[in-house]
Amino acid sequence: MDADILVIGGGIAGISAAGRLAPQAKVLVLEQEAALAHHASGRSAALYEPNYGLAPVVGLSLASADFFHADPLLLKPRGLMVLGRADQAAEFAAEAAALGVEPVSVEAARAIVPVLNPDRVKYAALADHAWDIDTDHLMQGFARTVRAHGGEILLKSAVTAITRLPGGWRVTAGGRDFTAAMLVNAAGAWVDKVAALAGVRPLGFQPYRRSMARIPAPGGHDVGSWPMIFGTGESWYAKPDAGALIVSPADEDPMEPHDAFADDMVLAEGLARYEEMVTEPVTRLIANWAGLRTFAPDRVLVLGRDPREPTFIWAAGQGGYGFQTSPAASQLVADAVLGRAPALDPDLVASLSPARFGCA
Repeated sequence: MDADILVIGGGIAGISAAGRLAPQAKVLVLEQEAALAHHASGRSAALYEPNYGLAPVVGLSLASADFFHADPLLLKPRGLMVLGRADQAAEFAAEAAALGVEPVSVEAARAIVPVLNPDRVKYAALADHAWDIDTDHLMQGFARTVRAHGGEILLKSAVTAITRLPGGWRVTAGGRDFTAAMLVNAAGAWVDKVAALAGVRPLGFQPYRRSMARIPAPGGHDVGSWPMIFGTGESWYAKPDAGALIVSPADEDPMEPHDAFADDMVLAEGLARYEEMVTEPVTRLIANWAGLRTFAPDRVLVLGRDPREPTFIWAAGQGGYGFQTSPAASQLVADAVLGRAPALDPDLVASLSPARFGCA
């Protein structure tokens, strides 16, 4: 089967890039699992908080704002709260400034989240510039665009071989061969493995496990209006979800690419950090899971043509920022594939380029 562009990976990075490209080219998406967004994209905290991350990540998130706010179904107000202990004054102040959250009294914070423990919570800050992302709506919107323009999305199509051809690439996936002039590597935790298959130098991506637990609403409270809550230093976080609360230990343990699952001890330690700051103990878990957040060595996304192999395009290293950066990141990938001048600031584009790793 022939296509103009093959996209490897059916998470948010791959499907958004494919959606941007489909109106201009014949696109084929290859996903190894039986559904889109099976791995990291399906296990996201799904928050749009544009001040979160390093400067290039923030630049991409801010550049994505118009896309998100243009669709009234994509975002739902959530808000953001940061909490600190008595021994975290300096760290709390720095984090609050970086995130653009305003200090409030502990009493004011408890009026919003009544289970906060006033004996442990000594600092609080709050902002309204954070929104829940309807990730399924976002994913399906890009997928519909792909199909509406004659593109295809093939599931259960794990890539097993990639061969460089004089006019492009041949990719073997799911027992079939596919050819295309250009290849977009959006394979999440597997991006370096895909590069190696293609004979392209891997860039040193590292997947890290992030675990989550869903617990009943603390004390039977209606948590629907609570903000997303971070412990200072991102030592834990909690977020309302479907009448319950998702709590993460914010773990970051290096892993090989695989279908991740939560570690019981890591979850227990993280839940203990959360429990320290609230008055209601965790008595049971409704569910738990984990995903892999994959970072480049400098923890910034890698978007653009490989300098040594310009028909090989990286859409990688989303880390924990894949959904909130996806509108701008996918547009930059499409611009790279189609040879268009990006609308983003040139310094931001350079900070995201694979060329920064000295592979030119």
